[in-house]
Amino acid sequence: MKVRIDYDLCMGDGNCKKVCPEVFEYDDDKMISLVTVDTVPAQYEEKVRQAAEECAPGAIIVEE
Repeated sequence: MKVRIDYDLCMGDGNCKKVCPEVFEYDDDKMISLVTVDTVPAQYEEKVRQAAEECAPGAIIVEE
């Protein structure tokens, strides 16, 4: 699984990092979330899906 963030939609609230800090990071300077892995480790896939579902603007894109 791969995941990316659409920065045109990202509100920078950092909720994705709260759900899955192993995959998402928050950049305080740019006020946006970042993906910290190229490929999501299997043990975090469900948490990444949850973060995508909870992302209000739909900025998290999961590629299965």
